[in-house]
Amino acid sequence: MSNKVSRRRFAKIAGLSAAGMTGALDAAEAKPARPPRGGSSFPSGFVWGTATSSYQVEGAVDEDGRGPSIWDKFVRIPGKIEDGTTGDRANEHYHRYKEDIALIKELGCRAYRFSVAWPRLFPDGDGKPNPKGLDFYNRLVDELLKNGIEPWLTLYHWDLPQSLEDRFGGWRSMETCKIFGDYAAYVAERLTDRVRNVFTLNESGRFVYFGYGIGIDAPGLTLPQADVNQIRHNSALAHGLAVQAVRAHGRRGTRVGPAENVDACAPAIDTPENVRAAEIALREMNAGYLNVIMTGRYTDAFLKFAGPNAPKFTDAELKIISSPVDFLGLNIYAPQNYVVASDEGAGFMPLPIPKSFPHMNSDWLRVGPETIYWVPKLAAKIWKTDAIYISENGASGDDAVTPDGKIYDTDRIMYLRNYLAQLQRATSEGVPVRGYFLWSLMDNFEWVYGLNKRFGLYHVNFDTQVRTPKLSASFYRNVIAKNAAGV
Repeated sequence: MSNKVSRRRFAKIAGLSAAGMTGALDAAEAKPARPPRGGSSFPSGFVWGTATSSYQVEGAVDEDGRGPSIWDKFVRIPGKIEDGTTGDRANEHYHRYKEDIALIKELGCRAYRFSVAWPRLFPDGDGKPNPKGLDFYNRLVDELLKNGIEPWLTLYHWDLPQSLEDRFGGWRSMETCKIFGDYAAYVAERLTDRVRNVFTLNESGRFVYFGYGIGIDAPGLTLPQADVNQIRHNSALAHGLAVQAVRAHGRRGTRVGPAENVDACAPAIDTPENVRAAEIALREMNAGYLNVIMTGRYTDAFLKFAGPNAPKFTDAELKIISSPVDFLGLNIYAPQNYVVASDEGAGFMPLPIPKSFPHMNSDWLRVGPETIYWVPKLAAKIWKTDAIYISENGASGDDAVTPDGKIYDTDRIMYLRNYLAQLQRATSEGVPVRGYFLWSLMDNFEWVYGLNKRFGLYHVNFDTQVRTPKLSASFYRNVIAKNAAGV
C-alpha cells in the first residue's frame, strides 16, 4: 500500500495543486535539564499534549452496544489493509484507559486529545443513544481530570456509523451533515461541563479524498471529481453545523475549532517574493476546505480551476460553514509544496520534490522542519487567527526492540527536536501557536498500514498489550519540563 499512495497525499482539486505498562520512564533518562532563560523557551502556559483516535486505539468494536463504523467494514475487504489487521482489538484502550492515562501523566503532559467514536454513542448514527457508550467517555474524562490532564475532544476522526453510509451515502448526503450536528449537540450537552475544547472534524482533506476519491480509505469509493468536491463541501458544512451545535448546547466558555491536515506550503528560498508566493499557495491549496471555513467564500481561483466540477452551494450554507471558531488546529507532518514566485497563474509555482528528499520510514513523511515554522506563520496572517494549535505532529520509525528491552528511537528524536526548534522559532517571533499535540501517545492501528507503522512514544506489543516507553518518551518529557525544544 505504501508504494501506491502516501498517507497524506491530498486531492488535487483541494486548491490549485495538480493525516499493560512495563514500568515508568527511566529516571536517569527522563531527568529534565534546568529550564532555559529569556526567549529561549515556549510561551508561558503553552499547552503540551499528546493524541490518539477512537478507532485506532479503543478496540472493543462489538462491546457495550457500539455499532459498526465504515472502518469496521472496510478493514475486512481483502487487500485494503497492508498487513491484514483490523481495529477490532487495537490497543484495548476501551479497557486499559486508566493505564494509558498514567502514561500521559508520566510524560508530564497536561492535555490529551482523543476522539469520540460516533457509533459508540449512536450505533446507527442517529436515533436512540447508547448510554454505555457515553458512560465510557464520562469515565475517560473524569480519569483525565483526576490526573491533572485536560481533555481535548475530537467529534469525528473518520469512524462514520456504517448505517449512515448505507442509508444516505455517508458524507455524500446533507442528511449526514444534519445528523452530525445533532450528534455534536448531544456530546456538547453531556461532556462540556468538563471538556472545554472541542475539535470538529479531523482531516477532511484526508478522509474525503482517500475515502471517496481514490478509494484507499473507508468507505473505499472512487467517485468523479465533482462528487468529491461536493463531499468536501458537505464536510465543511458539517463542521459549521457542529460549531453552531457546540455554541448552542455547550457550557459557556467552551471553545471549538477544526483540525485539518493543511496542505503545507513553504518558500523554497526565504525571499520576500517567495514568502508572498507561499502565502498565496497556502490559501489556494487549501481553498476547498480551510479557506472557506475561515473566510466564508471559495476563492475565485478555486472556482475557476474546478470549473464544472465546483461544488454546489448557497449563501446560507457558506454562512453556516464560516461560523466563527475559537482556534485553528493544524496537523503538520511534512512539506507538501515548496514554492517560488511566478509571474504566471496565481503567482506561485510548486517545485517538484526530488526522490532523494529525506524522509522517515514512511515514504510520505518528508523531513522538512521549517514547515512547522512557515505554515502557522502564514496561516495566522491569511486567516487572521490569534490561536493556533498543532493538533498533530510526529513521526513513524522502525522502533526495533534491542536485547536490553529498550527502544532507542533516535530517528524520532531527531525529527521532533528539529520540528520543535522551528516551532519555538515561530512562537519567539509572536506567531500565535498556543499548544502542541504529539502524534501519538502509543503505537496503534495506523489505518491502511495496519500495525506496520509505529508513531508512538510508547511501544506496544500487540500480542501482550504491554506498553514500553521509547527513548523519545524521555525526550518529550524533558521538552515539557523545560518548556523548550532542547536543541
